[in-house]
Amino acid sequence: MKNTPSVEQQLEIYRRMLLVRHLEERLGVLHKEGRTRGPIHRCDGQEAVGVAATAALETGDKVATTHRGHAVYIGKGMALRPVVAEIFGRATGACGGRAGHMLVADAEKGVIGGNAIVGAGIPAATGMALSMQILGTGNVAMCIFGDGAAQTGICHEAMNMAGLWKLPVVFVLEHNQFGLTVPSDVQSSVADLSIRAAGYAMPAEIVDGNDAVAVYRAVSAMVERARRGEGPGMIECKTYRIEGFSTSDMGGYQKPEDIAAWKARDPLLISRKALSGKIDEARLAAIEAAAKAETDEAFEAALSDPMPEFTVDEACNPYSEAH
Repeated sequence: MKNTPSVEQQLEIYRRMLLVRHLEERLGVLHKEGRTRGPIHRCDGQEAVGVAATAALETGDKVATTHRGHAVYIGKGMALRPVVAEIFGRATGACGGRAGHMLVADAEKGVIGGNAIVGAGIPAATGMALSMQILGTGNVAMCIFGDGAAQTGICHEAMNMAGLWKLPVVFVLEHNQFGLTVPSDVQSSVADLSIRAAGYAMPAEIVDGNDAVAVYRAVSAMVERARRGEGPGMIECKTYRIEGFSTSDMGGYQKPEDIAAWKARDPLLISRKALSGKIDEARLAAIEAAAKAETDEAFEAALSDPMPEFTVDEACNPYSEAH
């Protein structure tokens, strides 16, 4: 089937999803121990969206994401250790320990970063696409956002501009059923948010957001279309937020049966099942063990790294004797 990732590509997507899952679970444990700084927004169960969508991009392409962006960081090629170090505010972090887990960025990898403001990555990606179009770089911008962000005015403004000017941007809606603690069906009058794309003259497709191969196929087709100069596209990935809004979420508003049903359709299980007929068990087990070891090593190293040092520029200090 067209745009189906090769077996090796599927293996790499699976490996990166494993890294993200181990990252999220370890962060959950450390938060309970009081060792994280502020709430952590985990993406357990949503790894297929961030990892498979970014797998369709080239290094020169750029992506903007949300406060729940760990899968995007790793999916776009960032190494695990600088991401972990950044989350814990270490000098070796991707942003020198100054960003925290919601704002991690790596310009060389095309990761413009997460954003703590709901929907703010949407106009950012649209602006990047305009720049790419003007400069003729041949690159594509991508924005991964949630169903809560889809309700913002700036989302519609940005999509209108993208459709009007045929910008090379792909809008990937990670529809995880909740905006903070509010179910999607009381946020929107329609269940399929991507039908709005028709109003901006852009194609849209709805896919199973827990199936990495399905996500890759749909997103890569839209990326190719945008790269050809045919304008923006939208992919709505149906998934589910297994964990709470953040590690400070007290829960109680999600139905246990819904959580159980979605856990049965874990993206890692789906990917492993798809690979099991193509890859021998020993190789899969080795990849899984290596991903766990890589995560353990990244945490051990990052938590041993130093905190950043800050200096005050006395020339700009209003409290210095110079003033």
